[in-house]
Amino acid sequence: MNGSEAMVQTLLAAGIDTCFANPGTSEMHFVSALDRATQMRCVLGLFEGVVTGGADGYYRMAEKPAATLLHLGPGLGNGLANLHNAKRAHSGIVNIVGQHALDHIHNDAPLNSDVEAVARPMSHWVKTTRSATEAPMDTAEAISQATSTPGRIATLVLPANCAWESADPGRYASAPAQTAAAPLTDSILAIAKILSDKNLATQTTLLLGGAALRAKAAMLAGRIAGKTGCKLASEPRNPRMERGRGRVNIRPLPFPVAGAVEMLKETRHLVLIGAAPPVAFFAYPDKPRMIKQPDCEVHTLATLTHDLEATLQGLCDALDAGSATPADFADEDKIITELPTGAANADNVGYVIAATLPPNAILIDEAVTSGRQLFKTMPMAQAHDCLDITGGSIGFGLPCAVGAAVACPDRKVVALVGDGSAMYTIQSLWTMAREQLDVTVVIFANRSYRILRGELTNMGGPAAGANAARMLDLDKPNLDFVAIAKGHGVPGIQVNKLEDLAAALRVAAAEKGPKLIELVM
Repeated sequence: MNGSEAMVQTLLAAGIDTCFANPGTSEMHFVSALDRATQMRCVLGLFEGVVTGGADGYYRMAEKPAATLLHLGPGLGNGLANLHNAKRAHSGIVNIVGQHALDHIHNDAPLNSDVEAVARPMSHWVKTTRSATEAPMDTAEAISQATSTPGRIATLVLPANCAWESADPGRYASAPAQTAAAPLTDSILAIAKILSDKNLATQTTLLLGGAALRAKAAMLAGRIAGKTGCKLASEPRNPRMERGRGRVNIRPLPFPVAGAVEMLKETRHLVLIGAAPPVAFFAYPDKPRMIKQPDCEVHTLATLTHDLEATLQGLCDALDAGSATPADFADEDKIITELPTGAANADNVGYVIAATLPPNAILIDEAVTSGRQLFKTMPMAQAHDCLDITGGSIGFGLPCAVGAAVACPDRKVVALVGDGSAMYTIQSLWTMAREQLDVTVVIFANRSYRILRGELTNMGGPAAGANAARMLDLDKPNLDFVAIAKGHGVPGIQVNKLEDLAAALRVAAAEKGPKLIELVM
């Protein structure tokens, strides 16, 4: 048995049975080992951003890491943007990155690079294995890191000779390096004291993130708010929210600074539950960097290292709120019965998305400017999961849809993606076709980086002139997403009106397999 085979056996023994891959020459022994391990599902991405984004989406829904296989430093570099998103989502991933043989690195071959230096900014743990004997032990350590609470990005660099030389697979412990900590009783009692005062409670906002946005935890938060009168909010971008009818729907803080500040302007006690203190996404001239008011006191009830559902249960019990009517609850009968028609815009398209979303769907939200009003309508959709772009690095939506569909083959995945974002990782369509993933892609084709036109204004600059327009508009020529999808093996349709979008979404919901809908806005 060689080092690669020992590593694959170690992955499988830990329950890691999916590998998103874009390998090269240095990884061929690992490819051969995967070839003989029929329990491992190998998913090819034609660009490394598809690989890393797929692993992110997979973790968010499977709640366990996948492996990636990447080619040397440049291949890893191509995947860094979506590793950034994954790190911000606290997703667990085991990256296996090839390297030249140890005795060849000093020769400085053309693809030689400092792989660890490339990996470190987007990884929690980085290591280069030094021998085939150590390879399975290092793999077990990487698994231990990736399966921690919260998840971690573990990057293991594999020199080619360590992949081909003989190894003993051994049986190395790969238990999580960190498990969820118990709730902090003193902190729970301190927050319960604040919320027991009606005047203070109405000036308190619970800011939730991470697993606190799952249905059971959100219901507890809703009961706490219903009992005390406090407000609920979530971080602006969340790894996974369970929402829709029959659930508590917690509104995210808006992306625009003014909107976020307005949402928290009356808050004097901000309680963090799996969330970080809210900050502006960017710095703007003459706008605040922090979202909260200067006199707002921040209390950390629980971090992502804690059991968030148990923490909310403890707070709910301390307040005797278990039977309270939950705030922000969407009734099952709150159904959209009349749909808008005509041209689509950010204000009306959400009604069509919500009304046509299949039950138990997984919604991937990279709609950017076109999706900013979705929070108003998605509580009226059937119960679903929503995966958001946590790190803000565009090109997330299509790969995330790939990973979510691999993790949950029995659920429909609907990916809402801006046209500019889609082009970053458009190769994902090919993977959807090859794997016959049940993904419906909706491209919001406003034929511009619309968000950047708004940001140009926010930065206080003059109106876009000819040069700026050439950097912000996606026309001359227009992108033909139906033709692009066809070239990747995915059937597509272009629509211009909301009624046609609704019809296309209903057809896609009734059929299996990948489809693309280009909505011209």
